[in-house]
Amino acid sequence: MREASRDRAKAFLTLLPSIILVAVFVYGFIGNTIWTSMTDWGGSGALATEPVKNFIGLDNYVDLFTGFLGGGFRQDLVNAVYYSIMLLAGAVGLGMFIAILLDRKPKGEDVLRTIFLYPMSLSFIVSGTIWRWLLAPQGGVNVLPAYAGFKPLDFAWLSSTGAILEFNWQNLFQVLLYAAAFVMIMVGLWGVRRDPRRAVLRWIGPGAAAGLLVWLFGDLLPQALFMEETHGFNLATLGIIMATIWQYSGYTMALYLAGFNGISQDLRDAAMLDGASEAGYYRHVAIPMLKPITISAVIILSHISLKMFDLIFAMTGPDNAQTGHPALTMYLTTFRANDFARGAAIAIVLFMIAALFIVPYLVSQYRQRRRG
Repeated sequence: MREASRDRAKAFLTLLPSIILVAVFVYGFIGNTIWTSMTDWGGSGALATEPVKNFIGLDNYVDLFTGFLGGGFRQDLVNAVYYSIMLLAGAVGLGMFIAILLDRKPKGEDVLRTIFLYPMSLSFIVSGTIWRWLLAPQGGVNVLPAYAGFKPLDFAWLSSTGAILEFNWQNLFQVLLYAAAFVMIMVGLWGVRRDPRRAVLRWIGPGAAAGLLVWLFGDLLPQALFMEETHGFNLATLGIIMATIWQYSGYTMALYLAGFNGISQDLRDAAMLDGASEAGYYRHVAIPMLKPITISAVIILSHISLKMFDLIFAMTGPDNAQTGHPALTMYLTTFRANDFARGAAIAIVLFMIAALFIVPYLVSQYRQRRRG
């Protein structure tokens, strides 16, 4: 008993320096950023030796989501949602597809694996510069059809002002509830084969009911807090999404390929003996077994999608409103406009969005360890 207590004391003393450093340089700075976001630190006197900081509460956050000057940030926030969705769908889907092809041991597997994984070794600045040349309006991808005798393309990959999937910012609550209902229904449809009753009662039924209620009574949701303005999916972001998927599909490929290689060959042979086809083996055996890898890839890529500052800066520059991102706006607001309080508020919004992905994952991992 005494020896166990001594071991715990030694372990605590060993970890104490790291605990202090993390407390000061991580959580201390997060707390300081939260405090700064609730002040009026900014303007002409922001860089004074002893700047004046007056506490104003949540005014900076209210202005970001409802004020006239926050319209650019709101469009950047919508862009970030599309960046995240497209990156997850593209990188996870393409990476899984490549991993399945390589798992079948084609000739030159080692070379192909290196080729697909190589883009991940590049920094966002390097890959952004390459893709900026490739997507130039008068060159790169647009002139490829000319080599085959067709008319060159004239699509403005990084500067298009067109937008699709537009919605009124006043209807934000309705849009979010519709999206939640759609996700619930899709999750239910995904699991309907394994447990139809649970899928209907837990996911499809509540999702359909929520969507119906929003359709019938959506006008009763508060709208006065938000300005009437249109936001949507800017086509200029397509080039950035393509570059990001190209860079990170190799990463997800490596994750899935390692997972496939870790599955016992006996299990695969047993599935084949039971009549499973190649597609059936991956659909019903291999991919479900790699659920933890899928969750990890989603968490990591979601986190990356919130830090796309350097790629966007390299591809479109800081002043292209069509391809804006909250991380880029945070940098410009803080270090170009010297509006430190508003920049801190944007940073905290990004921090909270990242926490929506990371905290549930950490909680689930902790619970699994407790059960184990």
